[in-house]
Amino acid sequence: MLLAIDVGNTQTHFGTFSGAELVEHWRFATIPDSTADELGAVLRNLLELRGIGLADISASIVSSTVPALEPEWIAMGERYLGHAMLSVGPGLKTAMSLRYDNPREIGADRLANAVAIRERFGGPAICVDFGTSVNFDVVGPAGDFLGGVLVPGVEISLAALTERGAKLPAIDLAPPRGVIGKSTVDAIRSGVIYGFAGAVDGILRRLVAELGEQTDVIATGGLAGAIVPFTELVDEVDDLLTLTGLRLLYERNV
Repeated sequence: MLLAIDVGNTQTHFGTFSGAELVEHWRFATIPDSTADELGAVLRNLLELRGIGLADISASIVSSTVPALEPEWIAMGERYLGHAMLSVGPGLKTAMSLRYDNPREIGADRLANAVAIRERFGGPAICVDFGTSVNFDVVGPAGDFLGGVLVPGVEISLAALTERGAKLPAIDLAPPRGVIGKSTVDAIRSGVIYGFAGAVDGILRRLVAELGEQTDVIATGGLAGAIVPFTELVDEVDDLLTLTGLRLLYERNV
């Protein structure tokens, strides 16, 4: 089985593949100072919940937006899985042109998403990834990675609001009862959900105007489910898109 690990600033999402089929996947909070041994213990415990042992993992790949954790995951692979874990970074074969001023600046998760939407749609296509930031990654009509747009994420914005506004409560992202909030909590929910939905649609309209009306738009990330139902231009949500991209990257580099 292939183990694909997507390490984000807020959450770590990993899954196991048997060929092209996803067997199971999990999410857990990212702890930036985790050691290789701690990561190995978490991995073993979660795998065992589904009857999968560490010995069942024959290969692995990791993408990380947390620099301190990448070597720890690689060390975990060597110690507990018994093989060298592939890491997403410069030099990896992507089977697509990267039309970016400095391709080394492209985040590992963004690269995985771009590979996944190119494989699925060809182009033009856009992935909107709702993570610590909201990333818009764009594949052009010829299947090239063209670049994208980065927006401060939902959780970052909420944290800034409650930290700077002493009387404003922390909230969960339940759907608002309406646009006009009848309480402070409802008003914040309305502002965050409709505000981000409007921002996403506004950016997508500008991107589609450049790419053409036949552009496919797909969303992923932990908070996509909270925002996408209130957007107009996102075609679907695929929670497994980044993991799929990691599988494809692994297959192109072995």
